[in-house]
Amino acid sequence: MSTTRLPDVSLDLSFDIDQTTIRRIAKEVRPSLALIPNRTGMSDEELRTAALSLVSSSMTKSYSNMNGRTEVIQAAVVDELLGFGPIHDLLLNPTISEIMVNGSQNLFVESNGVLRKTTRTFESDEQILLVIDRMLRTSGRRVDQSSPMVDARLPDGSRLNVILPPLSIDGPSVTIRKFLSGNLTTDDLIRQGSLSEAAAEFLEQAVANKMNILVSGGTGTGKTTILNILSSFIGRSERVVTIEDAVELTLHMPNLVRLESRPANSEGIGEVDIRDLVRNSLRMRPDRIVVGEVRGSETIDMLQAMNTGHEGSLSTVHANSPRDALRRLETMVLLSGAELPLRAIREQVSSSIDLVVHLARDANGRRYVDAITEVVGMEGDLISTADLFERDKRSGGSDVLLHPLINTGIPSQRINLRVARSTH
Repeated sequence: MSTTRLPDVSLDLSFDIDQTTIRRIAKEVRPSLALIPNRTGMSDEELRTAALSLVSSSMTKSYSNMNGRTEVIQAAVVDELLGFGPIHDLLLNPTISEIMVNGSQNLFVESNGVLRKTTRTFESDEQILLVIDRMLRTSGRRVDQSSPMVDARLPDGSRLNVILPPLSIDGPSVTIRKFLSGNLTTDDLIRQGSLSEAAAEFLEQAVANKMNILVSGGTGTGKTTILNILSSFIGRSERVVTIEDAVELTLHMPNLVRLESRPANSEGIGEVDIRDLVRNSLRMRPDRIVVGEVRGSETIDMLQAMNTGHEGSLSTVHANSPRDALRRLETMVLLSGAELPLRAIREQVSSSIDLVVHLARDANGRRYVDAITEVVGMEGDLISTADLFERDKRSGGSDVLLHPLINTGIPSQRINLRVARSTH
């Protein structure tokens, strides 16, 4: 089997800075930084300014010949001392969507949907642990040998996952999915070919008519992006409760309550999981509930909420196709310990979920809506579905253009029922 070698990245990110030089300067400055009076009472900005002054002074004495890159190197040294080391400026770069650290010697980034290996490294696993500690400091979460895995949120909203040795064999593993402040709109997706104009209008109508929508797809296909876009169609007068493991959704609504799960503390108590939050949200008088992702026992509670007066709710699930998404819901309900026959679970799924919006990602890193599927109902013991929009694989596809997303001509039964109900 042949393997594809990832190219070294050469984006405009100063990847060719000599890490050895940066670490040498940082080592020289660190003792002086520790002697700054009232350091603990200084703000982050004040501390960075003081550190920059010390770095500048040190470089003036010993590192005067930097080929016009003095400011870049000074910033990198300050990042080494106070920030997130080799990945600090990557977090600030808007073209990078994900950062992956596989031990001290392997650092990857995803930019424009393409994964690349960088030439940057950490000095040691201990430096990675120091950076992880700085990242977790504001999140209220911890990671150590007694709890070697953690999901957290950085101050800018980026999602952080950490797993430590011995679970991670080759050193600490850090995965950061960046929060991109410039949220995409339906016009952006239409312009990129990720969504058609007719499909966008249909989805807007579906949300307005309070259809329960499940967004499915693999990792990195843009489920949260689509969930944000669908949520933007919700009426401004509605009360919305969002529930997530780590907050990623950015809904701009006046009556919005955002809930985030919490892991157990060092004594193993105090955990609040997604299921607890879903149950509590039902007492908060929501017009709609948005669950960032269903992956466990909370599935049955979400389905019951959708089926008992909380229409128009939204969620996501990892799946390879619309039908797989529905099957995953069945499986998760069974794994939750619900003592229900399979047919009863399928009836619950078919009556709760109205639409499945399935996303995909091609070899070029392009993310797009692959199909919009309606749950028609039950046929015997099986859930019946109908594809309302799908990609036309017979025309228009290339390395540049995606296959067009076309209307199959099948009318939506459920949206017609909702419209008819609202007019009476």
